[in-house]
Order: sequence, then structure tokens, then C-alpha cells
Amino acid sequence: MKHFFTHTLAVLLLLALVATEASAQQFNKRKQYNSVGVSLNAMNYFGDIVPKASVPSFRFAATRPNIGLTFTRRFAPRISGRAGLSYGRITGDDTKAANQNDSDAKYRYNRNFAFRNDIVELSAIGVFDLIENRNTYVRRPDFVPYVFAGVAAFYHSPKGLVKDNGTSAGLTPGDYIELQSLNTEGQTEGYSKTQISIPFGGGVRYKINKDFDIGLEIGWRKTFTDYLDDVSGNFAADADLRSPAAKYFGRDITLRTDGEFSQFNTPGDMRGKSNEDDWYIVTGITLNYILQPRVKSPKFR
Repeated sequence: MKHFFTHTLAVLLLLALVATEASAQQFNKRKQYNSVGVSLNAMNYFGDIVPKASVPSFRFAATRPNIGLTFTRRFAPRISGRAGLSYGRITGDDTKAANQNDSDAKYRYNRNFAFRNDIVELSAIGVFDLIENRNTYVRRPDFVPYVFAGVAAFYHSPKGLVKDNGTSAGLTPGDYIELQSLNTEGQTEGYSKTQISIPFGGGVRYKINKDFDIGLEIGWRKTFTDYLDDVSGNFAADADLRSPAAKYFGRDITLRTDGEFSQFNTPGDMRGKSNEDDWYIVTGITLNYILQPRVKSPKFR
């Protein structure tokens, strides 16, 4: 909760900066303009199914694509507001991420879990340019670094991969099964598929010509859920796993068929890091098209 208030305060300060900048600079409305953009990105996540159970750790081979559309309004010499819609996927696999010979990673390797999660995000972001532009869009700077922060809502639905031992639960190896409704940790209520995140990051923008900009951007998403990967707390008792599929993903998937198994999945044993929320990160290239502002001709009487 402390982190929630910290990030919320940061967003409010950014919004206040937008209002202050726009008022103080008295930016001529004729110099304001809009742009639309399309982005092609790489998507990763920080959570429980990574090489190290910490935020900086992620596996490059688990990178998946993300695409997005944006609409940006320039309000002031340094300030823009941007709305965005994006779709992408995150993945993780204990077999590939965790080292079975590392004592700290042994339980994660034996957990034997693999997932994917398709995320649809709608965001509202404030962008602060480190180089100002007091001119029209035609005379904007050629190269502009910037930072951004805002708020986003996203929809997600993690799916678990059925391993070779899934036939015992009546599942087909290689299939992906939706996990939220299974309550794989014995929850009385499933977590919500609709969540809030705090996007923040930075990038650089380059002017190709008067109509187009190209940019490179990296952005982190601080979420407030630990279930992007459906792994959070402890292993549940069989009585709390209410279907064969729930028992398989919640317990029996740990019975590996490709090596030695160490008993560690008794009820109450740690399944995930319940005190750490998951993150995802989006890195990519954006192409923006400037919508030329309409200049009203003066009226003579």
C-alpha cells in the first residue's frame, strides 16, 4: 500500500506539472498539435517464473511481441498528453528459467510451471520533453529525449502449459489452460482479470521530416497484483483444489518426468513470493504521424 501511495503521488505531481507548465508558458494554441502513432515492441515480465525471484531478473528468451496505437496532444513547450492502447504477451517457464543445480532456485525448478498471459492495456500518460519546443510542429527539435509517467488499466488472463505428466489429470500435453477460475492456490475467490498499473519510463524521439517522428522507448509497469503468472502464495491442500485441473496446476505438475524430484509441495510450502507484486516491461520503436493543425483564417467585417 505504501508503494501505491508513492506512485499515486508521483502521478499527481506530474499532472500538476502539466497544468503549471501550460499556464506559465501561455503556449499559443496555434503551436499545439496532435499526432497518432503505431509501435512495435518487445514485452517481458518480472515475477515468480524468472531466473531470480527479484524485479531486475528476467529471461531474454521469454521476450514476446507487443503492438500499440497512441494518440498524443502537445499542450506546452515540454508537455504532452498521450493515450495508448496496446496488446502483448508475457511468458515464463521454470524448466528454462531456474537452474536445478542452484540451491536457491531448486524449488522453482521443481515447481515445473510454465505460463503465458495476453495483456490488453489502455493508458493515459504525461510526457515531459527534456528539450523544449516553443515553435510550431514544423520547427520542432530534431532529437528529443523525454520521460513519462501515468496510469493504465489492463486486462489479463494467465494460462498454464500442460506438461507431459498432465495426462493423469485428463489434460492434453501442450495445451494451455485458463487458470484464473481454477483457484490453483485454494483461494475462496479468484483474482480480478482487470487491474491497474503505473507506467513510467523514458525514450528518445527523432524528427524524420515535418510529418513523421520515430522514437525508441522503454517503459515499466508497476502492477498491484502478484498473479500475472498465477503464482503467489503457498501450496494448497487437496481439499481446497476443487477440480482435477486445479489439482494438477496447483500441486501435481511438480511431479516431474524429466529428472529427480524432491518433495517440497506439501500444503503450506512456498509456491511463490507472495510479498512481491509482478511487473511487466515494454520496449520498442514508435512511428508518429503529425496531424497538421488547422489554422483559422481571420474574419473581416
